[in-house]
Amino acid sequence: MRTTYDNATVRLYHLDGDVEGGAAHTLFYGPLLDALRIAEQQPEEVQDGLFIATDNDVVAYVDLIGGSF
Repeated sequence: MRTTYDNATVRLYHLDGDVEGGAAHTLFYGPLLDALRIAEQQPEEVQDGLFIATDNDVVAYVDLIGGSF
């Protein structure tokens, strides 16, 4: 994820793989720091499907917090 400052505007969304073809549901649109707080409050099974999109990149939440980016 190239945009990393706390106030970068991001979209936090959940990609539901149970729906045929997948369905993206936006949970939050705003500063990265707030998106991370909201993501960490989600159940683990939801966290597995969370993604954070900036204006130039997309990263899975679990990859971001796991340090494997």
